[in-house]
Amino acid sequence: MSKLVIVESPSKAKTIKKYLGKDYDVVATVGHIRDLPKARLSVDVKNDFEPKYAIIKGKEKLVKELKEAAQSAERVYLATDPDREGEAISWHLSHILELDEKAKDRVTFNEITKTGVAEGMKHPRMIDTDLVDAQQARRILDRLVGYTLSPFLAKTIRRGLSAGRVQSVAVRMIVDREEEIRAFKPKEYWSIDALFSAPPAKTVFPSVFYGDEKGEIEITSEKQTDKILAELEGEKFIVSAVKKSKKNRSPAPPFITSTLQQEASRKLGFQARRTMKAAQELYEGVDVAGFGSLGLITYMRTDSLRISAEAITDAQAYISDTWGDKYLPAKPREFKSRKNAQDGHEAIRPTTISITPEMAKASLTADQYKLYKLIWERFLACQMAACVLNTTQANIGAGKYVFKASGFNVHFDGYTVLYKQSADDEEKDGKDLPNLEEGAELDLKDIQGNQHFTQPPARYTEASLIKTLEENGIGRPSTYAATISTITSREYVEREGKAFKPTELGEVTTKLMEERFPEIVNVKFTAEVEDELDSVQRGEEKWTKAVHSFYDDFSKTVDKAKAEMDGVKIKLKSDETDEICDKCGRPMVVKYGRYGRFIACSGYPECKNIKKIVTETGAVCPKCGGKIIERKTKRGRVFYGCSEYPKCDFASWDPPAQELCPECGKTMFQKTTKDKQTYCLTPGCKYSLPDAPAEKTESKAAVKKSAAKKATAKTAAKKTVAKKTAIKKTTAKKTAAKKAATKPAAKKATKIDA
Repeated sequence: MSKLVIVESPSKAKTIKKYLGKDYDVVATVGHIRDLPKARLSVDVKNDFEPKYAIIKGKEKLVKELKEAAQSAERVYLATDPDREGEAISWHLSHILELDEKAKDRVTFNEITKTGVAEGMKHPRMIDTDLVDAQQARRILDRLVGYTLSPFLAKTIRRGLSAGRVQSVAVRMIVDREEEIRAFKPKEYWSIDALFSAPPAKTVFPSVFYGDEKGEIEITSEKQTDKILAELEGEKFIVSAVKKSKKNRSPAPPFITSTLQQEASRKLGFQARRTMKAAQELYEGVDVAGFGSLGLITYMRTDSLRISAEAITDAQAYISDTWGDKYLPAKPREFKSRKNAQDGHEAIRPTTISITPEMAKASLTADQYKLYKLIWERFLACQMAACVLNTTQANIGAGKYVFKASGFNVHFDGYTVLYKQSADDEEKDGKDLPNLEEGAELDLKDIQGNQHFTQPPARYTEASLIKTLEENGIGRPSTYAATISTITSREYVEREGKAFKPTELGEVTTKLMEERFPEIVNVKFTAEVEDELDSVQRGEEKWTKAVHSFYDDFSKTVDKAKAEMDGVKIKLKSDETDEICDKCGRPMVVKYGRYGRFIACSGYPECKNIKKIVTETGAVCPKCGGKIIERKTKRGRVFYGCSEYPKCDFASWDPPAQELCPECGKTMFQKTTKDKQTYCLTPGCKYSLPDAPAEKTESKAAVKKSAAKKATAKTAAKKTVAKKTAIKKTTAKKTAAKKAATKPAAKKATKIDA
């Protein structure tokens, strides 16, 4: 009889099976296996919130197979992920498989390596019911809020809306920021900027007006600026003080879930969901050439900055071997986790520091490689010496006025030899000042006043929103990706570049929530609920009490809102159209159904006229002369096709261009690549703009062939240069020898005597 190990992911099962060997069977649940059914509330509110769990639809066959495997196994190990969700899945499995609740059959792996798996298997334990209760309380709370508020919003505003403890607060934060931006009134201010050089050096350096001997002066108008500039005319600019010092810039801590999401957003342009997908794959196991299948990083859902002693020792050895001992700090760095951190796992780090990103690159996808490189470099850098800067600050006197100049250069690069923190966190790079001496007179190269206006607060990006949610204790880092995905897919917010902007729907919904359910969108209250869930996890409070403390008042608020808003329907401007119903003459409005948006007569149910929403491009089909409209695939990808489909099958991934083809006069299309090449798709016309790069139209094979030819030509050119250099050297030697042979004998004798 073999032992059965149950995990969540098939890829993780494959990796673990390799380490455990033939005496173990490793199977995967592929996520949750039992949950609250979606079709109903599934929580008995009157019976102390008793949940009504059921097997997830489609997993009945898997459950049957798991039961058969468990019955024939010598022993069953529950090895789901080491967090609240994973603990809950193990708890559900123990009930489904009818395992002994007091049996020590729960094992966890912080890293999917041979050592990590062996260590986990050595320490089986009972299921942590406090962790399970915390997850169960969160799940039930979210179900109560979502299934109570969503129908209310759907009835009052529009179909398909949802609400949630965390998502509603996130939308409110984005809406509040937009209101701040609208209410912002720019304030004028001026600066006086000068360029100096210090003879005899020709280096020009910048300086900015500070004030006078009494202190800083705020310049608020052009008139004030002109007055100061007039008073500076003819004045000598003398260095009045120079202060030189050294400044240490320490490395950032290793990643936790939230900081990984933030840095991946800033440096790689990854959305949180994309980051977590790649991180999950790196944790579960990748088949790396030369190393086999192994997890490349530790568990990626963590809020702890703790690092194991073994990992620190490995990092120190690698740093010493690669850059030398001077790149090691005086003692290993330790980082303190924030106050309410769970501290269940280590920080996110590479499992095997000797597997560099370049060594693993060929075995990884593009996303996996980029994220692994980010994690690997950040972890190594956190155990390296600080970067030391030489800083210089100078005061420059001109009559009664004072200018200030500052600069720095790198005295010792330290951790920056490997990793630089994102622009959000590090100082802006500056230039060093020339060698300035007190009393030295400077040459004024240029001076001018510049007008400025204060700027409104920036919109939230994904990185800054996650950072703010975490700082305020809203939700948990492991839920941020799902939260952001929900508020964008539900069209509460939209992306404008990297920033989030609330839609009309988001603003109207938030206003209604603030009026009717102020506690749900209250940042402080939501954070307090999170603290209460944490107390359940610590075993300090019963989960039913935590749910009661929230729901008892919440249910009364909901009943009151339903009574007062009965029959009220909030209309959105974005749902209005200019189109008139061709059957009854009433205005047509946008409606939302199971399959998305459509246009319907406002006279429904008397008039049931409906139409599809068509986004016209204004372009003409090059095949039949019909209209080119924007369409979507089943997966939501946009393409451009003919409105006469299926009579005309014309379609293009590239959008129509504004200009018409100079050859045939038909619509041209524009590539979405950087060069924005336009071309014609009319049958028989092969026009493309003459200045379009030719290689962009080649096939992949042709591009590879061309690249290979270039590489061969480059190698041949290098060889030719090397040959020419060798010939030149040989010729030079021969010439030198001839000259030596033709020198006078007396000179030769003198050289020998010497």
